[in-house]
Amino acid sequence: MAYDRNSDNFTTPLKRLLFAVLALCLLAIFLVWRIDSPRVERFRARVVDAVVPSMDWAMAPVTGAVNILRDFQSYQRIHEQNQELRRELRQMTAWKEAALQLEQENARLRDLNNVQLDPRLTYITGVVLADSGSPFRQSVLINVGSRDGIVDGWATMDGIGLVGRISGVGKQTSRVILLTDTTSRIPVEIQPSGQRAMVAGDNTAAPPVAFVEDPDQIRAGDRIVTTGDGEVFPPGLLVGQIAKDPGGRLRARLAADYERLEFLRVLRDHGARRVESPSALILPEALPDADTPDSQAGGGNDG
Repeated sequence: MAYDRNSDNFTTPLKRLLFAVLALCLLAIFLVWRIDSPRVERFRARVVDAVVPSMDWAMAPVTGAVNILRDFQSYQRIHEQNQELRRELRQMTAWKEAALQLEQENARLRDLNNVQLDPRLTYITGVVLADSGSPFRQSVLINVGSRDGIVDGWATMDGIGLVGRISGVGKQTSRVILLTDTTSRIPVEIQPSGQRAMVAGDNTAAPPVAFVEDPDQIRAGDRIVTTGDGEVFPPGLLVGQIAKDPGGRLRARLAADYERLEFLRVLRDHGARRVESPSALILPEALPDADTPDSQAGGGNDG
């Protein structure tokens, strides 16, 4: 305990002395640094030249810390810019998708305007509202009906190829039975051979071509157009091209784009004969009765 007390008594005055000396040195440096005299100015310049170049090692941690702080701020700005670019990229992706949809819609509308049809045929364009969505019935709904003059049986096209026919007309909407529906039967002509056939829907994207007169004259890629037989469709409408399935059966590769049916052109075929009573039977004319005088007279002459 006595040794500790003596040690404290010795160090305390020494600390005070060192502190006083340090304070006097700092005061002297301050005074020397503040004195406005040419001689002192030269002294200060010599001190700076002697001390500052050798203080790079002492300033290195400070310089490194400043550089780290600047790099951190730079990384923070880069992160913010990256987030902003990501937001702009998402917006541009949405704009690109909208632009592609508008481009496709514009292309289909141009197809509707540029297709060459019989000049005697007029048409009205409708927007596809809904699909039946049934695997057993291929049909779509369009936004034109009886108020627009639509009649049952009129042909519909997508601007390039035949799509189907009107089957069911409301005041503001109409139902279109597609060529792929099982109830669809279309008389067609295969060019350039001129073979007559029938395209029969079977709920597939490529309906079969049946009742061909001479299949040997038909080649893959031949054009299929409507004949107008039975006054079902106007003649000369493009249906598609001939293709063969793996089994060698002839099928129709339809020209219409069934994957993107958005606009349909309904052809006003005023020259077609309208069926007034579709459920009526076609009966032969009544034969003369055997009891009539004419029949008896005929029988007497024969005898």
